[in-house]
Amino acid sequence: MAGGGAAGFFAAIMCAEKLRGTGGITLLERGPQFLAKVKISGGGRCNITHGCFEPRAFAERYPRGERALIGAFHRFQAADTVRWFESRGVKLKTEPDGRMFPITDNSQTVIDCLLRAATDAGVKLQTQRGVERVTRGAEVGFELTLNTGEKILCNKLLLATGGCRAAAGGALAVSLGHTLASPVPSLFTFHVSDARVTGLSGVAVERATVSVPGTKLSETGPVLVTHWGLSGPAILRLSAWGARELHAMNYQFPLRVNWLPGENFASATKLVQAQREKFVARKIWNAPLSEVPVRLWERLAEAAGLTSEARWATLTRNATHALARQLIESEFRITGKSLNKDEFVTCGGVKLNEVDFRTMESRVCPGLFFAGELLDIDGITGGFNFQAAWTTGWIAGLAMTGQPAACEQ
Repeated sequence: MAGGGAAGFFAAIMCAEKLRGTGGITLLERGPQFLAKVKISGGGRCNITHGCFEPRAFAERYPRGERALIGAFHRFQAADTVRWFESRGVKLKTEPDGRMFPITDNSQTVIDCLLRAATDAGVKLQTQRGVERVTRGAEVGFELTLNTGEKILCNKLLLATGGCRAAAGGALAVSLGHTLASPVPSLFTFHVSDARVTGLSGVAVERATVSVPGTKLSETGPVLVTHWGLSGPAILRLSAWGARELHAMNYQFPLRVNWLPGENFASATKLVQAQREKFVARKIWNAPLSEVPVRLWERLAEAAGLTSEARWATLTRNATHALARQLIESEFRITGKSLNKDEFVTCGGVKLNEVDFRTMESRVCPGLFFAGELLDIDGITGGFNFQAAWTTGWIAGLAMTGQPAACEQ
């Protein structure tokens, strides 16, 4: 099995546990350590999965891969993941937004569990051994050429080498007859150079609606101001659903933000007028609407032409309208992106119609299996990408033994 991330590990464990005692499962990792992405995910806490236990609803969180995953989640879903980890001593907790973490808030807990399970099952774990080339055997199986120069023969091969940020990342699959959906980044933050957010790094808005004019892209949720622009769950979800559209725009596009989601110009104007009546003697900058952080409110008021000394009593009709516009349709020019370091998910990979999702076996190369982000599957932030890794790894690992992929009990 090639790829020592979440999907590769889970597949190796499933396969080895069913074939216990045969010693026939080897897991190869090109890097110096296994589960590197698990280590840093969720700010070092590891967002294992998401607290949604209906397969079809869960599958709706995948911009690419939804249809293929519905059946897969009926065989192994989030509830099965929770049971699997908790049965091995890793208790999970659910946060208000649905994300599920180990109660230790430490990704090393997850890594230790997976390493222990793989070792107990007899998986041969080998780091710094990447697969450089694969050829079909004369009759059956594969010959692998490693970066060390070694050659290995195997009857079945799993590719779980992660997202192919460049086409070269899927070269092994291509060499065996597969085609790739072109890889582009997903889950990224937006670069913005605008006086309304410059210097406000760390300011968080609990709920805002972000959209791209001229498209159907729109998301509502938390927004975070960063050193380079805008981030947070709403931005990351927008980037996931719009991965290909935004790539086609070369990440240069207008972003509209409604800091008062659900409000329109008329209702926002009434809110501003009500605030004027309530705080008539106070300075506008010092009496923000409760939904808007004070520092952001000051910048929006300034953009509406209001100075730090302006008082609510002096607010004109035109200034009221200008402030309402800033509140419900601030427009920013996006000038680039940064990958979300906790996720660094790629849109693209092995085309899904070339894989049998009942087994994760290739439809074009018998004996070849896939799991994880090498497939053209990616989810929004919140534990969905890890769940796709657990599910596809579980199905592939069992299928490689010839065992049916019934639900985990």
